[in-house]
Amino acid sequence: MVLVLFALLVSVFLVLPKQTRSLLQHLGQPLAQIVAFPLGALAALDRSLREAWGGYVALRHVYDENHRLRREIEFLRGQNSELREVATASQRLAALLEFKEGTGSETIAAQVIGRDATSWYRALVLNRGERDGIRPEMGVMTQAGVVGRVVKANSSTAVVLLITDPNNAVTGLIQRTRDEGIVEGTVRGLARMKYIPLLSAARVGDTVVTSGLTGGFPKGLVIGSVRSIERVEGALFQSADITPEVDVSKLEEVLVISTPRQFDERATDAGSLLPKQPEKRER
Repeated sequence: MVLVLFALLVSVFLVLPKQTRSLLQHLGQPLAQIVAFPLGALAALDRSLREAWGGYVALRHVYDENHRLRREIEFLRGQNSELREVATASQRLAALLEFKEGTGSETIAAQVIGRDATSWYRALVLNRGERDGIRPEMGVMTQAGVVGRVVKANSSTAVVLLITDPNNAVTGLIQRTRDEGIVEGTVRGLARMKYIPLLSAARVGDTVVTSGLTGGFPKGLVIGSVRSIERVEGALFQSADITPEVDVSKLEEVLVISTPRQFDERATDAGSLLPKQPEKRER
């Protein structure tokens, strides 16, 4: 229909007299300029709208892509954190296993699954219990040193009283001077060695280890180091404050000592622990 109308207008224009066509041409030029201005504006507006819409679509695509990449980054960060945690745990367990193989005592590996939240006791809860062979009075340690002693066990868990608890006591030995004493926890979360001989030459910095004279611990496990020594005039003994070697607040895995390394139980007296003299042969 539009093509027919256009053809009809062209035909009429061609059959009109020359003077009429000239008049129409003169009138059509300013009219065309007037009509061209809004048409140009509409065309520019159309181009702007198309460009704006294209930009919006592109930006929307970029936004969606950024959102997707952000989710992927968060997922990868979570995986990276998990892998770092696994690697750290593997390093700890490898060190603990190496220490376990190097000690002569039979031990049971356990994880810390709880801590005593009250002010009455300083204790840990382990994920191993009686069915794993854990019994009360067994010593607990890490490769760094003494942790504490098992005081309660059920089928699947056990409670460990820490070396820093005032209700716990272990026989200790000052490694350099070979003086013995009793190491107990204090209310300040440290440890204190009592009954050190008055003439002992112990000094600050000396290492204190287990003496092996009480059950639960083999001889030579590190308890801590001397931080101060107290000598009271007229007293029969001196005492020393001990800084524990193990940071119990950061423990995650421990070893429970099921069978401490000891001298041969068949030995009945001190003389039997001495090396045997070669027998004299009769000539």
